[in-house]
Formats: sequence, structure tokens, C-alpha cells
Amino acid sequence: MGLSVAVAFVVVFAAWVVFAAFDGTSSQLESADVGYQVTSDRAVDVQYTVTADTGEAVDCAVEAQNSGFAVVGWKIVHLPASEQRSVTYTTSLATSERAVTGLIYRCWLP
Repeated sequence: MGLSVAVAFVVVFAAWVVFAAFDGTSSQLESADVGYQVTSDRAVDVQYTVTADTGEAVDCAVEAQNSGFAVVGWKIVHLPASEQRSVTYTTSLATSERAVTGLIYRCWLP
């Protein structure tokens, strides 16, 4: 009985893997840091490019770090769907102290 349960599990798992791989929802999402500008001791502008399928809204977490790599600013931004596949955005972050860099933490489909 234990062997038949194991075989059934393997069959169901394999079917799920095949379905997940070929279900047609192969949305591609990429993000890339473009640059940043420290505008004051308490703010930084972060510029980044997001590439997604046209018509897809995207959420991204943007962060600022200090010289010790600690996060001193953080914001989740909701980017609307676009007619263009790649769009460059600038997000202003308030910081708790002077930042030395600003970057994308990650992006995802909402």
C-alpha cells in the first residue's frame, strides 16, 4: 500500500510540474538599476528600468543604503501597466540618515 501511495504522489507531482511549465503564463519580469542621486542628508532619488509584458502592472521595493550597507530608506511602489515593454522610473526616497546608494531590492507581479 505504501508503494502505491508513493507512486501516486510522484505521478501527481509530475503532472503538476508539466502543467506549471506549460500553462502559457510565461510573464517575464526584469528590473535593472540605472542610477541614483543623493539629493540631501535625508533623501535620495533612485532611477531604474522595469521590463515586463505590456499591460502588466508591477510592484517594486526600492531601497537606500548607508555606507555600512544598512537600509536607511525603503518604499514599495506600484507601477501601472504600460504600453511599452521597458520603462524607466525615478522614485524619491526619504531616508533616516545620509544614503550612499539607492537601488531596486526586487520587483514582482501583484
